[in-house]
Amino acid sequence: MKKLLVAAILGAALAGAQAGLPPAEAPPRIGLIDFYGRRKVPEAAIRKALAAKEGDPLPRSKGDAEERLEAIPGVVRAWIEAACCEDGKAILYVGIEERGAPHFDFHPAPDGLARLPMAIHDEYTRFLAAVGLAVRAGETAEDLRQGHSLMANANARRHQERFAELAAAHLPALQSVLRTSGDAEHRAIAAYVIGYAPDKVAVVNDLQQALRDPDDTVRNNAMRSLGAISVLAMRKAQEPKDPDQDPRTVLRVSPTWFIEMLDSLIWSDRTTAAVTLVTLTESRDAQVLAHLRERSAGVLAEMARWKHLPHALPAFILLGRAMGVPEDRIQQAWTSGDREAFIAGLLKPPKKR
Repeated sequence: MKKLLVAAILGAALAGAQAGLPPAEAPPRIGLIDFYGRRKVPEAAIRKALAAKEGDPLPRSKGDAEERLEAIPGVVRAWIEAACCEDGKAILYVGIEERGAPHFDFHPAPDGLARLPMAIHDEYTRFLAAVGLAVRAGETAEDLRQGHSLMANANARRHQERFAELAAAHLPALQSVLRTSGDAEHRAIAAYVIGYAPDKVAVVNDLQQALRDPDDTVRNNAMRSLGAISVLAMRKAQEPKDPDQDPRTVLRVSPTWFIEMLDSLIWSDRTTAAVTLVTLTESRDAQVLAHLRERSAGVLAEMARWKHLPHALPAFILLGRAMGVPEDRIQQAWTSGDREAFIAGLLKPPKKR
């Protein structure tokens, strides 16, 4: 059951992140609107400031819509993001950060001159084109067991296999670009390709540092690379232990920053972090689940209530695990269709004796 859920999450996440909205002559229309970060501000006030409802075209100006939301009393920052798709229409996510709410900070943008070799840049460009064709063909399955993605689509996979060769040949350049380059596009490419390095231990710190990069795509690619590495780390953790192994050579991916990213104002940060945490909590480490429960139970409940089911599923699983619910009971609650009763029951304070 566990592997079925994880496979469904990873497949949905890959397709949702890479498909984008379908091309159309007219602006895409809104199929669903969902919210996050809302604690005290009434939903009605947010909808009024948004000036858009289900069935309307997407707002023409993202910046103007966010400015109207930030004018609501008690709102410090706002973010809107369109995702794909509900019955062929866009899903509009509206995030707000209220005064005094948890805040996820980004590092200042680096301004270094380091750039990637053109061989890596061009290979990645061709890879994105191949992924677009794979998504349209419905071939989004991927294998993460080697610690990096290998897609079932033969054309996309061929580029990924080339990444392994390039990462081995240019690891210092990838590390330098990821940490210091003033070019966000090059940092984003480095965050993806560096995950194909043969020595995963050598790149975990670089990728974890990139989780606070100011660029959305850099953070997203870094999370995807770390998510794949965490799959390999789990496999290695199940192998017999070598008592003489240097602890510094043990492959580990810390869940701490992913838990913190659940408070990010950026929708893609939250969703990709949740998908990665599903993998990182498969072993049900008690300390990790306690941290998740104490810091993020409310955030997970909010995400688990989202109307688009593939986007709600990772948070639903995480909330159940954090509250100590067995895996079969989580799946039963999901497939029964009674999400709200399950979520409300988990958040109910224990009865006093």
